[in-house]
Amino acid sequence: MNKEEKQVRVYADGVYDMFHYGHARQLEQCKKLFPNTYLIVGVCSQEDVEKFKGKSVMDGYQRTESVKHCKWADEVVYPAPWIIDEKFLNDHQIDYVAHDDIPYQTADVDDAYALCKKLGKFKATKRTEGISTTDIIGKILKDRHKYLKRNIERGMSRQELGMGFWEYFQLKYDWLFCQRRKRKQD
Repeated sequence: MNKEEKQVRVYADGVYDMFHYGHARQLEQCKKLFPNTYLIVGVCSQEDVEKFKGKSVMDGYQRTESVKHCKWADEVVYPAPWIIDEKFLNDHQIDYVAHDDIPYQTADVDDAYALCKKLGKFKATKRTEGISTTDIIGKILKDRHKYLKRNIERGMSRQELGMGFWEYFQLKYDWLFCQRRKRKQD
């Protein structure tokens, strides 16, 4: 690195629930915006997530730890503000905020990043098509019984799975029946 290259402090924020390769690619884009980027990643508080987006799969600690282990993040801030203000930008000496360019309507504002755009401190990133936490949760819910059977086979109790007696019995009995049939065929 050339000593004359100024370090550019870039901030990216998000919920980062069920941290996946789309999140990692977003942070990679942010890290590569400038030759000498210091990437600060804000993880939104559990309270804000539940208030503005709904229940998350992972809690704040788990989401933060996932981001801390991403090679692109130099620093992680938790809890991060839902809406960025000038005080936050100044306190963290942020040069740019990076996020996808779609106006993010939330908390009675038309665009959560409007201030950063107005100040000329916004850099757009591109979303990774084909992956999102919502899609992952949808896939799990669609194949719910397959995942429940899988965990029953691994010895989880109905209480651990949050299942009623009859549903658990039906899935476990079906699994046992299939196991017996398989043994008879062998």
